[in-house]
Amino acid sequence: MSDKWWKTTVVYQIYPRSFQDTNGDGIGDLRGIIRRLDYLQELGIGAIWLSPVYKSPNDDNGYDISDYRDIMDEFGTMADMDELIREADARGIKIVMDLVVNHTSDEHPWFIESRKSKDNPYRDYYIWRDPVNGDAPNGLRSTFSGSAWEFDEETGQYYLHLFSKRQPDLNWENPNVRQEVWDLMNFWLEKGVGGFRMDVIDLVGKIPDQEITGNGPKLHEYLQDMHRETFGRYDVMTVGETWGATPEIAKLYSNPERKELSMVFQFEHILLDQQEGKDKWDLKPLPVGELKRVLSKWQTELGDQGWNSLFWNNHDLPRIVSRWGDDGGLRVESAKMFAILLHLMKGTPYIYQGEEIGMTNCPISDISEAQDIETINMYRERLGWGYSREDILASINAKGRDNARTPMQWDDTPNAGFTTGTPWLRVNPNYKSINVAANLADPDSIFHCYRKLIALRQANPIVVWGSYELVEDVPEQLFLYLRRHEGRTWAVAANIGATPVSASVPRLGRSSNVIIANYGDRDGADFAALELKPYEAFAVELG
Repeated sequence: MSDKWWKTTVVYQIYPRSFQDTNGDGIGDLRGIIRRLDYLQELGIGAIWLSPVYKSPNDDNGYDISDYRDIMDEFGTMADMDELIREADARGIKIVMDLVVNHTSDEHPWFIESRKSKDNPYRDYYIWRDPVNGDAPNGLRSTFSGSAWEFDEETGQYYLHLFSKRQPDLNWENPNVRQEVWDLMNFWLEKGVGGFRMDVIDLVGKIPDQEITGNGPKLHEYLQDMHRETFGRYDVMTVGETWGATPEIAKLYSNPERKELSMVFQFEHILLDQQEGKDKWDLKPLPVGELKRVLSKWQTELGDQGWNSLFWNNHDLPRIVSRWGDDGGLRVESAKMFAILLHLMKGTPYIYQGEEIGMTNCPISDISEAQDIETINMYRERLGWGYSREDILASINAKGRDNARTPMQWDDTPNAGFTTGTPWLRVNPNYKSINVAANLADPDSIFHCYRKLIALRQANPIVVWGSYELVEDVPEQLFLYLRRHEGRTWAVAANIGATPVSASVPRLGRSSNVIIANYGDRDGADFAALELKPYEAFAVELG
């Protein structure tokens, strides 16, 4: 497995609606991505994970697909898509498509046919059930609030939707559905894509009658079939979005001997700031000790039987610098700290657009400013439950998905250089100071920190292959770990806190070999009397 390109590369996620608009309609497009490929090449990334660009009515911003073999009009044409694949490849960058096959749009021809009658040939492409006592078949709930069952007047049955009611779930028990999925995947593989990020793939083995959604009994059988029928014949990367994964489950997905996926996204660390047993909107402070424990567990327990993904941000998550760092006076330092901490771990790192320049959350003061369906549904539901408007908005400003989706901040011209028109979602007002142009011009910027981290990974096998050890005899807010490989040892230290921290670990000795640091005055480290400033992070070579 040492020859797999995705083990040494860094992936950059693009949310196309918000990346770069070229025609003035306020919506990012494929030509905008092509225009910015040189920027991404300068950053050093080796793959782009492209959020969905397929034909869609946009009930959930492209994650509701009506045609898997066509491009959404607002993004461009298939000719543009072919050019993007070609131009990215010329720069050594692979395009990883977002595969959304747990559900389709209710405007997909399969579902249009399915709902016509109970004996339609496409009826069994989706999950239909009779009412129970005049109500929904059971208590399954949608991720986007409310029941996961929607009644259809025409045929007198309910259909399942684990997300929006306009995103009916496919019935993977039907072999015809699975064959349709293999066919559409091969369509894109033959175009030369570099693989797939698989949206909520752990849900496709669901048994709705038993209220089993994630990790159903046939899930891995389906994935092994998928591997055999599609991407197993290509040198590509596959990453599954698996909210319910444990290290043991992750090894089932990513052990190369099992012939399933390259890796999964696990979200255990992402759930640490929500109250136990409650929803993501129910907030609590980050327990740094738990963050260290969880990330370290995933570093060590996969062993050689699986591969890890490394991320803080994506299109569904708030900006990490606002979430767990300081998006004010220490924004640059805390953004670099999170970068250094993550990128020197074992696994494939992912950068979400704007993360590399330290983009922040964009708070709203009224629900009319929100675009995201999950946010809007939650607001209405919680108002009905008696929550105060202020508390709901506080949750939205902390965790709402629109925080990640505000347009990319390219420069300090109107609309941050994203569009000459009216942006589909408002630009964060701080774009005048936080933008790509300013980052490129400053050799000490967040961008150049990410660029250096990517170069370090490519030049040093210790980053890719080294063992990992958490140093535990330090204060909670200090995250200190060691990487070892072929006689070399690196120590990585990060202060996840707004106050200075000191520690003493004499066994690590003293080092003057600084590999990277987020404060310019760091000339070494004496681990017997270690001092870190607020949000300080560095890596040194020991010995």
